Amino acid sequence: MWDFNLAQVLGLLLRTLPFLLLRMLVYAGITLAYVIGIGGGSGVGWVIGRAGGVDAAAGGAFWGALVGVGVISGVMYWAREYLLYLVKAGHIAVLVELLQGKSIPGGRGQIDYATSVVKERFIESSVLFGVDRLVAGILRAFNRVMMRVANFLPIPGIEGVAKFAGNVITMSLTYVDEVILAYNIRHKIENPWAGARDGLVLYAQNYKNLLKNALWLTLIVWGATLGIFLIVFLPVAALATLVPSVGGFWTFALAAITAWGLKAALVDPLAMAALLQCYFKAIEGQQPNPEWAGKLESTSGKFRELKDKAAGFVSRRTAEPQAMPQPPQS
Repeated sequence: MWDFNLAQVLGLLLRTLPFLLLRMLVYAGITLAYVIGIGGGSGVGWVIGRAGGVDAAAGGAFWGALVGVGVISGVMYWAREYLLYLVKAGHIAVLVELLQGKSIPGGRGQIDYATSVVKERFIESSVLFGVDRLVAGILRAFNRVMMRVANFLPIPGIEGVAKFAGNVITMSLTYVDEVILAYNIRHKIENPWAGARDGLVLYAQNYKNLLKNALWLTLIVWGATLGIFLIVFLPVAALATLVPSVGGFWTFALAAITAWGLKAALVDPLAMAALLQCYFKAIEGQQPNPEWAGKLESTSGKFRELKDKAAGFVSRRTAEPQAMPQPPQS
């Protein structure tokens, strides 16, 4: 079935409680921002549209809420780089240490420790974000080529099944690209592009096993997310009645946003930790195979870009001017 140990994964997550609490705060803040954006935008739209009558007020409330969602989504788009750098990568760093049996600090010290580990490997958030985006693109291209079921199964209607399977695979890659970042951190590779390159080649060598586990985790995650949505829908609907201009579609949207926030804070770390466990178990004792590197290069131009960035990387220590030796004092 799957190769991860859920009990062990839950134990690891409990040991990273400071990061779970940090994720809760961050995603609660994002959810609140959307609530304010929808409620505030709806209210402003309702007031503006009121001059045109009841129907115009209702239409104004809808469009005002839509504008509010757009504004908040724009802010989140620009903040995603720092969320990855400060929250996800830091959590990965402490999970990597725990999977190796090492001890980590507790409390606030755990977050400070993880931040220092991430900064050592990725000097700037833009570097980490660039690596993450390239890795995600390469994984999509690679799995698209490897999973073209419709090309070799002459079964009527298989194209729709293949498309659905492709969509599920794409969702599962959410956790695989984070695993590649973990490889970089675990092996303390100074060149982040080279570390991502090697981590991807090792993924390709074991892709069938890792993809199987990623798919199981995706089903578990979205099953849990649906359960969370059903639990939060009634309380959110009750709160929505406090803002008369918010209702119907926006009640559903607020419940979905709340469920997404809880998923990102609590469920995604479980999937990430489980896949980390599978990945490091699968690649143990292996070296990147040049044959698989060639396959990745032939399927993805982004992999060639990654190789070029790895070749052009200049070490921070090499780039920094060295202090001139002082002549001995007489």
